[in-house]
Amino acid sequence: MLDRRVWLVTVVSFLVVVGNSTLTAAASKPSPELALHLIRISEIARPSPMVTIPAGNFLYGSKHVSTAPYGNWTPFDDTELPQHHVWLDLYEIDRDEVSLSEYLVFLHQRNHHPADELQKLLWHVITIHSIPDETLARWPALYVTWTEAKDFCAARSARLPTEAEWEKAARGSEGSLFPWGESTPSSSLAMFGQHHVHEIPILAAVDSLDQGMSPYGLHHMAGNVAEWVHDWFGPDYYAYMPERNPPGPTTGRYKGVRGGSWKSARIMLRTATRGGASPDQRSATVGFRCARSSIMSVD
Repeated sequence: MLDRRVWLVTVVSFLVVVGNSTLTAAASKPSPELALHLIRISEIARPSPMVTIPAGNFLYGSKHVSTAPYGNWTPFDDTELPQHHVWLDLYEIDRDEVSLSEYLVFLHQRNHHPADELQKLLWHVITIHSIPDETLARWPALYVTWTEAKDFCAARSARLPTEAEWEKAARGSEGSLFPWGESTPSSSLAMFGQHHVHEIPILAAVDSLDQGMSPYGLHHMAGNVAEWVHDWFGPDYYAYMPERNPPGPTTGRYKGVRGGSWKSARIMLRTATRGGASPDQRSATVGFRCARSSIMSVD
């Protein structure tokens, strides 16, 4: 069992890295001017194709590193230990992160307004930074709670990926350090390490940076936005998890978030790095993608 202090430091550190999040609140009605932009952005929506991940074993987690303690292979913390082989049945997962345009269509279909934080951000970047609607349409969805992400996927007859599914899709069967392999992250591979004085997200289109694709051809499994997964975040789960189709802990306080974001340091881009956040929180650094299996066994 991990020391509870290690777990607390892990979660707090990750929440600081992924960005300042706010709790869910009722959204305001957009202004008429912003509403016109939201409609235009929604009209450009293009759903992500799904990629099939074959059944089989993959290397999950990290090995303990006693040499080069500050190298790329050094685990972020003990929650990604021990490394072991895990079997996953065949499943599908979105090639791209869910786009802002797709998410706005989903909200419109349910007569829901975008979160106030998202409205404020969009109005700012449209009026101050002159970012066109066509560009915003290909941004990843952000300021989305875990429940909202889950509901979006359910509306597509899909679900959030389990943490194990997410990691296999990110690193392949042989356990790549980063989605693209072992080379150190760069701007041609991932959107990361960015900072804006007013905390304005610096994002890439969800279908961009082909050089940084995972072994299965997925975009942005490192950087851009971190991504919600189905599982509760279990700091010691790797010590007792099943070796076939692990569903994650049955209870918890935080939901898993994987992949690092536009704001993250390099270590957060590792395919094995783990973290979590309150399922009710919204963040400019967290989005999601959906998955689907032949048997929808994850509620």
